[in-house]
Amino acid sequence: MTSTKLHLPSHSHATTTDASNRLSLDYAAEAQRFPALGYGIIDAHAHINGAAACEVWHRAALLYGIECTYSMTKLEDVPAFKQRFGDAMEFIAIPDWNAKDRRLAQGDPFLTRISEFHALGSRIVKFWNAPRVMDFARELNEPGLFALDGALRTNAMQHASQLGMSFMVHVADPDTWFATKYSDAAKYSTKREHYIPLERALDRFDNKWLAAHLGGWPEDLEFLDGLLERHPNLSLDSSATKWIVRALSGHSRDAILQFLTKHTGRILFGTDTVSSDEHFFDGTKSSEMAMKATSATGAFDLYASRFWALRMMWEGTGSCPSPIADPDLHLVNPAQCTADDAPQLRGLDLPAALLRTLYRDAAIAFFNRAS
Repeated sequence: MTSTKLHLPSHSHATTTDASNRLSLDYAAEAQRFPALGYGIIDAHAHINGAAACEVWHRAALLYGIECTYSMTKLEDVPAFKQRFGDAMEFIAIPDWNAKDRRLAQGDPFLTRISEFHALGSRIVKFWNAPRVMDFARELNEPGLFALDGALRTNAMQHASQLGMSFMVHVADPDTWFATKYSDAAKYSTKREHYIPLERALDRFDNKWLAAHLGGWPEDLEFLDGLLERHPNLSLDSSATKWIVRALSGHSRDAILQFLTKHTGRILFGTDTVSSDEHFFDGTKSSEMAMKATSATGAFDLYASRFWALRMMWEGTGSCPSPIADPDLHLVNPAQCTADDAPQLRGLDLPAALLRTLYRDAAIAFFNRAS
């Protein structure tokens, strides 16, 4: 990596209300400011979908040095994406999220889909266990239905394990949500309680595990340190841009460096980028995520902003407001923050060796990729 320092821009405040580009950046031009790394970055966590959207995403990914992406793409689209992107994309097995019967979709049909993903080259399966899954279980009058150590998940893990697959897991959610959306502990449990079934599953299955979004608790590096010490088969990805930028801004650079150094090789770069063809038009959308862009230009800014913010945080020096609006600030402090506000983004200026491990080498080791 070149010794040229990457400085964050000197913007002191937002110049627009564009949720993906509050600083009015030219993300294509900004990509040219990043020093040459001498290697490609591996994005261990994304959701790339949409025949048109994937082309816009791919342009942004290439500009920001992404060599390969592990994507939760719909099974039905995987063959076409494999043909289009080749070695630049790998796939994470997921259930049919559009199925009307959620219980059934997580049962035998999920086992079938895991096998089909595996036949297409996938070697990792995703288990999504955000607190909202407890709402789905209550709707079915089976409160513990989707517990990570319950029968339904265990059957899927056993099946995937027999195929030699690794596991990705989303557990818990931001502290901001536990202070607001999930404040009813009788209904959603405490954040710490969400890790009890995870740790049981980690003990039961010695497969490689990848816990998304810095294990679901980037706000508490001490907890993550203990979790990693207790479970040598566990690694973390650093995806979920808004959450990671906000949470890591609450830690000192020394604390982050100490954590990354102690657990070097077990923290993987990820963005959690979500692409969709719904980002190309204005009008009625199917989800909150679909409403984040309304044109091809907006979609490019949406995708590129994640690469820009994360690379600036990991590589840069100085600080500036994040270019991405973070509604969680308003959620926890509506009197002082609007939904268009964002936290400060602080450059961590990681040492070259640590940065390469985060960006590339950790993923090569985890996924058993050729270097």
